[in-house]
Amino acid sequence: MKTELIFRALANPRRLQILAWLKAPRRHFPPQVAGDLVKDGVCGLLIARKLRVSQPTLSEHMKSLCQSGLVTSKRIKQWTFYKRSEAGVRQLKKLVGTGL
Repeated sequence: MKTELIFRALANPRRLQILAWLKAPRRHFPPQVAGDLVKDGVCGLLIARKLRVSQPTLSEHMKSLCQSGLVTSKRIKQWTFYKRSEAGVRQLKKLVGTGL
């Protein structure tokens, strides 16, 4: 996990919002046809719709979050599902807790 990538990902309010939604996906997203919201993650199309952005814009946000290690992605059929990485979030908390 690279510190620079983490802080770049967290510098955007939309990415912070996505992380908050992914913490409790059942509360923030409707049931999906494919994939379990908790086990598999949330379909990118649902995140884009809720965020009111285009799919390419969402892809850029998710790329940054995935590169930072705060989110993981999984392909199911033709869709990409995103899940918050609790291990990545724990590492972030540890990093911030050390005072850098």
